[in-house]
Amino acid sequence: MKIILASASPRRKELIEKLGMDFEVIPSHWEEVTTEEEPDRIVVELACGKAKDVAQSLDYPGDTFIIGADTIVVRGSEILGKPGSEEEAYEMLKSLSGRPHRVFTGVSILKIHDAYVEERSFEEHTIVEFYPMSDEEIWDYIHTGEPMDKAGAYGIQGIGGKFIRQIMGDYNTVVGLPLARIYQELSHWEDAP
Repeated sequence: MKIILASASPRRKELIEKLGMDFEVIPSHWEEVTTEEEPDRIVVELACGKAKDVAQSLDYPGDTFIIGADTIVVRGSEILGKPGSEEEAYEMLKSLSGRPHRVFTGVSILKIHDAYVEERSFEEHTIVEFYPMSDEEIWDYIHTGEPMDKAGAYGIQGIGGKFIRQIMGDYNTVVGLPLARIYQELSHWEDAP
């Protein structure tokens, strides 16, 4: 069994290493475009697009599993992407301070056997609540550079973790890959109806 992670994210690579299975990283270059409006559907559509993009470029014999993933942060009904500036990062973090929000990660797993492709896609979400943060704390955090390449302008697995009061759900979903669910899907693929 060959596993391919269709992502350039170092955080996803670190997570999938924990499965203890051999894998290869082949980043998707698919333009992330969605026709969906609901967060759970958006992340699944984007994950599928990434996995299918990588699948089209491969010529592997035998069974190959391709894993695509996408993560978004949602406050109320607003999706918070990666900040385009320090000021935008400040606005995002200020809006999250002392309040809960949701993090959605969509996953698409393609199983390729010769010319046959089977797909399983799902989403997991976790509620994250920040402690209240002062303006000084927010700017100090922004100046570390960590928020600038992350959805919602924070990394729970990094410096941003010190602001997290609690989570309800899977920590790895917030990091970007619901590892236990992926393991279950891969391990029990043949058991599914």
